[in-house]
Amino acid sequence: MQITENRIKVRDVYENYENDDEEGVVGYDDRLDIRPRYQREFVYKDAKRDAVIDTVLQGLPLNVMYWAKTGDDTYEVLDGQQRTISLMEYVDGNFSIKYENNAMNFDNLPEDVQERILDYELLVYICDGTDSEKLKWFKTINIAGERLTNQELRNAVYAGPWVSDAKRYFSKTNCPAARYGNSKGCNGYVKGESIRQEILETAIEWIADRDGTTVDGYMSAHQNDPTAQELWSYFRTVIEWTESLFPVYRREMKGLPWGLWYNQYHEQKYDPKALEDRVSELMADDDVTRKSGVYEYLLTGHERVLNIRAFTDRDRRAAYEKQKGICPLCQQHFELSEMQADHNIPWSKGGKTILENCVMLCVKDNIKKSNK
Repeated sequence: MQITENRIKVRDVYENYENDDEEGVVGYDDRLDIRPRYQREFVYKDAKRDAVIDTVLQGLPLNVMYWAKTGDDTYEVLDGQQRTISLMEYVDGNFSIKYENNAMNFDNLPEDVQERILDYELLVYICDGTDSEKLKWFKTINIAGERLTNQELRNAVYAGPWVSDAKRYFSKTNCPAARYGNSKGCNGYVKGESIRQEILETAIEWIADRDGTTVDGYMSAHQNDPTAQELWSYFRTVIEWTESLFPVYRREMKGLPWGLWYNQYHEQKYDPKALEDRVSELMADDDVTRKSGVYEYLLTGHERVLNIRAFTDRDRRAAYEKQKGICPLCQQHFELSEMQADHNIPWSKGGKTILENCVMLCVKDNIKKSNK
């Protein structure tokens, strides 16, 4: 890879600058793609964005930026998108900063200060090499402390028509995926931000599990597909299945692995009304300390996911003394430290975590009982 050092003025980058929101950002007289298809959306917070402008006003150096050649006289921003957009948006009059104790847009600044910003020279290294060389380098650099997420890196590695179409469904603010489902949209079921590729990553994790592969494996296999329609259709099916089983939404449903459960259980028959009655009952049960585990429990029957409340030390001691240290199963005497508290009537059969239902068993017998 060949790398050349350049100093490029802000005014030159701003020439014919256009920010079509999330569809694309260009500048440098239409020769610079400021946000290539594999790059992240704009994520700088106001304070960090304003710090970029303040750095330029003080004449201090910004971190080096990297552009990659895409043609004889065309480029794309390999690193520095966030800083570049911050500068361009300020010059374009889209936000104000505090200047001499006043909130000032670019057009309100004294003319000499405007010229100082426009004449500020950005240190840009222009890289010329193969796609694989550029993408490999892209994976090793950060943007002013805003580290790329794993999915943002994958979008770079597997850039192509499939990624571009997938981002249309999953990666834009108010994208179809964010709106899909009940009144809360898929954000009621999936944690993360679409703009940071987290909803896209979750969707791919689910469908990759269905196909017995990994996220990277799925993206590699579909990199050159013309559309991501398969992923979008699958994702909608998962959300619809979830809502049909559990029509009453509760906040504990967010962030659960619905797609993984769909892959395993969607062919089983369930009664949504009976499920809702049981959900309501378990949510009200004080012994269930992990409420988000209710849904997995109803699908899998694994009681451990509920994290059933343990007996208190006081109850353990009282039950031990009542039994005089004798394990009722093997009839042997043990020290308190050698015994474990268990439900006499199992929790699954209606037994509560109260002293009257506490029985002390030796470790060996308690393990035997738990394995039955």
